[in-house]
Amino acid sequence: MRLAEHDGKTLLRRHGILVPEGRLLTGPPDPAEAGVLKAQLLEGGRGRRGLVRRAGPGEAPAAAAAIRALLGDPAAPLRLEAEVAMTRELYLALRIDGTAQAIELLCAAEGGVEVEQAGALLRCHLDPDAAGAAERAFAALRPGLGPDLAARVARFALRLARIMRAEDLELLEINPLGLLADGRLMACDAKLVRDESAAFRHDSPALSAALEAAALTPLERRARDRGFHLVELPGGTVAMVTAGAGLGMLMLDLLADAGCPAACFMDNAPDGPAETMPERLALAFEIAARPEVRAVLFFTTIASRGLRGRVEALAAALRANPPAKPFFAGLAAGHAALRGYSLEQARAELAAAGVAALHDDPQALVRAVAAAVRGEG
Repeated sequence: MRLAEHDGKTLLRRHGILVPEGRLLTGPPDPAEAGVLKAQLLEGGRGRRGLVRRAGPGEAPAAAAAIRALLGDPAAPLRLEAEVAMTRELYLALRIDGTAQAIELLCAAEGGVEVEQAGALLRCHLDPDAAGAAERAFAALRPGLGPDLAARVARFALRLARIMRAEDLELLEINPLGLLADGRLMACDAKLVRDESAAFRHDSPALSAALEAAALTPLERRARDRGFHLVELPGGTVAMVTAGAGLGMLMLDLLADAGCPAACFMDNAPDGPAETMPERLALAFEIAARPEVRAVLFFTTIASRGLRGRVEALAAALRANPPAKPFFAGLAAGHAALRGYSLEQARAELAAAGVAALHDDPQALVRAVAAAVRGEG
């Protein structure tokens, strides 16, 4: 779950991190107020879009109205906060390195919008409770920050890493991290992403939840209501039906490499229903009806459940709701799943239901899909 800036700063303040004084606005600001007005969105690039504005006394109502006009929402939530005098802006982020199964610290000596022009980031893995953690962070930061600032930022990063663990965060990004004249470090902006599987351990901030719900497309909202996740992907040519984030990401990459990007991505939802295949197919077929989408790809893995039942259910769903575009299926089945029912039998049954091809190799499946998209099949 992505947290809005206001919710992220509230969380950081609760843990003792210095953030600018501010409040959430759902109506017009008081004309006597002054400061920085920021649109509350679950995306970056607000400054370039005119969604962050400084306002002096008497200017806040007009600035708020201008931001809301750009958003097309007269009641859009805004954060009004005190302007901060910084002597230096840094970029600091902690993220989960999935390959190393560790927290990774990333830092740039110049933050704010300049971070995109920064060279190589200062980086290291960080275990806040390990012996010598501060020394390792200091050694990584010193070449770009100098000894005094590197020591401050290293200690600050250890605090953030402990917060990251306590709050089950996948990402904690501060840009800019402001250095104040008295030497303190302030989180002047905050982007936090919480591991969705740990959501049951935390209260869901109302603002972030409302923004996340509002950002869903109608199809994404219907998928959520039916117990799984769907993300629509602009520019895609293949409606993709999968289950499981790892498998879905594999197929996304294979399709992109083959020049036929996916038009959607699907994943299981925590505590979702055991079976959502008919619902996934129905939404994928709606996407496939769009003129730019040329084919439908279905891929699943079966370890121990019988292949026959899975194939029969898929065939029944296809007969009840035929796809508008060529349908390609992939089934990777373990030995237990193949007991008493072979892939050849599965191919025959699915071919009778209109499946263009069935493969047990993801790469062969994608090659067949790509050939159909290019008009070669």
